[in-house]
Amino acid sequence: MTFSKVLIANRGEIALRVIRACKELGLKTVAVYSQADTDAMHVHLADQALCIGPAAPADSYLNQHTILLAAMASGAEAIHPGYGFLSENAMFAEAVEQLGLHFIGPTADAIRTMGDKVAAKRAMLAAGVPCVPGPDSALPNDDAAIFDVAEAIGYPVIVKAAGGGGGRGMRVIHDKSGLLAAVATTREEARRAFGNPALYLEKFLVHPRHIEIQILCDQHGAGVWLGSRDCSMQRRHQKVLEEAPAPGIADMALRAVGERCVEACRQIGYRGVGTFEFLYEAEAFYFIEMNTRLQVEHPVTEEVSGVDIVKAQLLVALGEPLGITQDDIVSVGHAFECRINAEDPFTFVPSPGVLSSWSVPGGHGVRVDSHMRAGADIPPYYDSMIGKLIVRGRDRTEALARMRVALAGFEVEGVKTNLPLHRALFDDAGFIDGGTDIHYLERWLPQRAVT
Repeated sequence: MTFSKVLIANRGEIALRVIRACKELGLKTVAVYSQADTDAMHVHLADQALCIGPAAPADSYLNQHTILLAAMASGAEAIHPGYGFLSENAMFAEAVEQLGLHFIGPTADAIRTMGDKVAAKRAMLAAGVPCVPGPDSALPNDDAAIFDVAEAIGYPVIVKAAGGGGGRGMRVIHDKSGLLAAVATTREEARRAFGNPALYLEKFLVHPRHIEIQILCDQHGAGVWLGSRDCSMQRRHQKVLEEAPAPGIADMALRAVGERCVEACRQIGYRGVGTFEFLYEAEAFYFIEMNTRLQVEHPVTEEVSGVDIVKAQLLVALGEPLGITQDDIVSVGHAFECRINAEDPFTFVPSPGVLSSWSVPGGHGVRVDSHMRAGADIPPYYDSMIGKLIVRGRDRTEALARMRVALAGFEVEGVKTNLPLHRALFDDAGFIDGGTDIHYLERWLPQRAVT
């Protein structure tokens, strides 16, 4: 299995990240772009670039047919989906393979299994991965049976869309009086948003943390886990910043769950990179889902593990063995990542426009992954993230201090950004102590808004 030219079916900083990794490996690159991204940096950096349609994602970056035509016209032999857009679309992965091209990611079957939350839970239970209390089957339609499931779990419970993601398609129910209405509303939302009305019910954990385990598997049955991340700082189920490793969790507990994740990958024949997401409460892990793609926050794991995750993806797709064992994976130091968004730091309303100034920090242990430059246009059609600021220190204390200095030196003009939010968070005593739960930011924001 081999290829020499890769089409990147994405945009922004992740398209640049993949292009640079390809160049390090001597692979040719093809960028695709919408009319809104004609002057984007990934278009200029790639060896070849093809326009695939109007600005709207549905007419460009989500248009499978056009992207496949671009791959064939350009002579690309492989497609890297990045994250978002088509990265976890099993039909797209299957269509790529059917054309005789390589999909740089897991198989379509693995994407389907892990994309269906009920099937994923069943697979995890079979591999011994700890899961949130609740049945490994879809919620029935019968009202009495729904009440029985909730009573068996115990309130509060959370109803989720089996095909959901990104924080959508879920509702918390605190007692039986609101159960049926919440189920009906969520079922319709799931049907409209995901084309799949199936739901499932789980125990709602009151003060959990969001902990991730990054895995990497080759096509020869070998796999490793690359450490942990804490992604608990969230607003409306969307991550704001991340850190690695997760603070305050015993190494033995992390090792036990990491080994189970690798075993689960072996059982489902997983290849490439992936992330197991857990809720963590009272020193126990509870699996919630697996992301079958590269994560936005992969740089913090790269910084502490020393593994170039994007290059590893490409090498696995080329059929190369991992070349490392679990004993080779040693977490060194501590890293944070701040997602820099073009948005109002108080209302969170997106702030598209032209960057009149873009001055990023530097120095030892500081990394900025971005597709921005002074004069760049931020279109209103896509996610508002314009960059990621990543810092690494010898320990968490040094990393906190280094991030404060880096944030102070990050200057952006022309649009509003959430830099003031990050600066305030890194001065917050609760966050500095570490181990905050996933609701911390939502509690903190109203207090911040009036001070």
